[in-house]
Order: sequence, then C-alpha cells, then structure tokens
Amino acid sequence: METTVAEDQAAGPGRPPAPRGARGTLARPLRAAARLLRLPGGRGRRWAAWCAVPLLAVVSAVVLCRAADTDGITPLPQLLAFLPWLLVPAALGLLLSTAARWPLGCGWALAAAAATGWFIQPYDGGTPPEPHGPVLARLRVMTANLEFGQAREGLLSALRRERPDLVAVQECDARCAAALDSAAVRGAYPYRNVTLGDSAAAGSAILSRHPLTRADGVRGTLRMPGAVVRVAGQRLRMQVAHPMPPVPGRLDLWRTELGRLRAYADGRGEAPTLIAGDFNATQDHAAFRAVLDTGLRDSARAAGVSRTPSWPSATAPALGAQIDHVLASRGLRPRTARFLDLPHTDHRALLVELDLYGPQG
Repeated sequence: METTVAEDQAAGPGRPPAPRGARGTLARPLRAAARLLRLPGGRGRRWAAWCAVPLLAVVSAVVLCRAADTDGITPLPQLLAFLPWLLVPAALGLLLSTAARWPLGCGWALAAAAATGWFIQPYDGGTPPEPHGPVLARLRVMTANLEFGQAREGLLSALRRERPDLVAVQECDARCAAALDSAAVRGAYPYRNVTLGDSAAAGSAILSRHPLTRADGVRGTLRMPGAVVRVAGQRLRMQVAHPMPPVPGRLDLWRTELGRLRAYADGRGEAPTLIAGDFNATQDHAAFRAVLDTGLRDSARAAGVSRTPSWPSATAPALGAQIDHVLASRGLRPRTARFLDLPHTDHRALLVELDLYGPQG
C-alpha cells in the first residue's frame, strides 16, 4: 500500500501508517474516549471499565433529567418511574470500576449513587400549610385500577370490608358498571358518576356515600369524571385521574393529559379538592411534580409511605413504582394510607383516611 510522505512522517519511524477508511474513522473517537475516561491498562481491567461505562451513563442521564426538572425522551421517562432502583446499576458500576482499578470510574459511580440517593427523598413541592379549625368529618377515600374491569369482584370485596366514603375507579368496563349497579352497592353508595368509554380501559367511576353532583371532568383519551360532593355542609371537589401512560410514541399525549390535570388543580378555587386515581407517573416525573406544585399534598407522602410501589402488582411491594395517588388540597389532612392487594389487576388499590376541615381563612 502506498502512502504519502506526510502520512509516513505522521506515523513516525517504526510505526505503522495511520489507519484509513471506516476503521480509522472509528478508531480515532475510541482512542479519544479512552484518553478522556483514562481507562486502565490490561485486557481484564479494560473490559471491566468498559462494562461500567454504559451502566453509569444510564444512571447519570436519568439523574440529570431529574435534576433539570424534565422528563426527557424515551427511555428516560420510563426509567424515571424506577429511579430508586438505579442504585443497583450505580453499585454495579462502582464494583466494576473498583475491579478495574479505575479512579475516575469509582468517583463517577459514587457521584451517581449520591445524586440518586438525594432524589429518593420524598418530594415536598408546593405542600399546602396544615389546615386549622374544627374537623367536620373523617373521610376514607379509595382509588383502584381494575385492569379492564377484571378486578371488579375484588373491588366489591374491598368495599364491603373497608367501607370507604368516596371511591375512584379506573378501567371500569360494562361488566364493572353492571356490578356497581347492583342493589347492594347502590344501597351502600347511592351517589355516583359512572362514565364508560370506547374500550375496557377507558371507563371510570366515582362512588359516594354522600350527596354528589356531577361536574365536568378533565378531558382525556381515557375517561376522567369529576363531581362535587356535599359532606357535613361543606363542598368537596373530586376528580378522577387516569392520563395515558408514557409509552414510546405517546409521550406528548401523556404530558398533555397530565398538564390538563395540573390546569384543573391550579383552577380549583377555594373548595377542598381531591384528585385520585392512576396518574401513570411518580414523584420523579416533572409532569407529576407540576401537579403537586399547585399546592396539593400527596396523601401517601403525608402518611409516610411515599415510595411504596403500587404497580405492577406482580412484583410490588418488593419492586415497582408508586403511580396511584390521592392528592389533597388545603382543608384536607391525610392521616393514614394503605395499599391493598386486589386479585386480577396489575395495580394495588390505595385507601387513605383524611380529616375534612371547615372553610380555611
């Protein structure tokens, strides 16, 4: 192979000519990356370091999104739902960097783990001040996603056992609506707003032991009905939440529908307000934190169980994400929160006990 004088000089005496073509183009950035990362020598150590790099890069990308208050693009919103579990790849990255004797990698791993640990702390956001004055009533509020109506029998059993005052139901199909229309359920919950959609996942319902007036709900692909409930002479607004999930290709729709819930929360007025349901979002999603920042309190957070997974039920509570929430405005003080296992659904139900106060000054 012939080379020019310039190329021979660049190669230096006793050194092969610089690679040309695709191999040369690829080699140069790899060598630059190796110099930047200061990868260790030795095949085994270099292999361990290169295995640590993608693990730490993923953790860093997710943590940077969290710090920048953005949800990013696929797969970052999906990974943000499981942010606490990123401590595992961070720890593995530290182990590999230690095995490689790579100081920069060890520092990177420790920084990524520390940042992840910082954001695991419960999010306070725009938490409203504690209500004051007389307590008008103590309410038990339940939210349950029935997964295409399959968990209707489990829901009915939970209603008989737990006797909540207000219930938000998601993914209520025609069979679910028929079950909720039975004499026994109507006797216990004579007031309701049931809206069916064009699929088994689209329907939702509000059940109440207290007088209820239907209200305009939040517009969405899945039904999100609203109501005004009269409890001990106090008006209480209730809204079901069920935005579309952040699946690839539909992130804009997910953000838009969470934005509509935020607009509802921001314009709720002075009446005590509950937004309950499957938000398809955790406190690590910027779109969900924007809802909290309107002055709503996450009941599970207030009760000390903010990181208890509610989905998927097959692995919760050991592994999962808390995407089912009951959000309460000023005038409502959460006291307890429990997650209930229902058969035949991929969600756990959430049961919250709250105190309803009189008008706040």
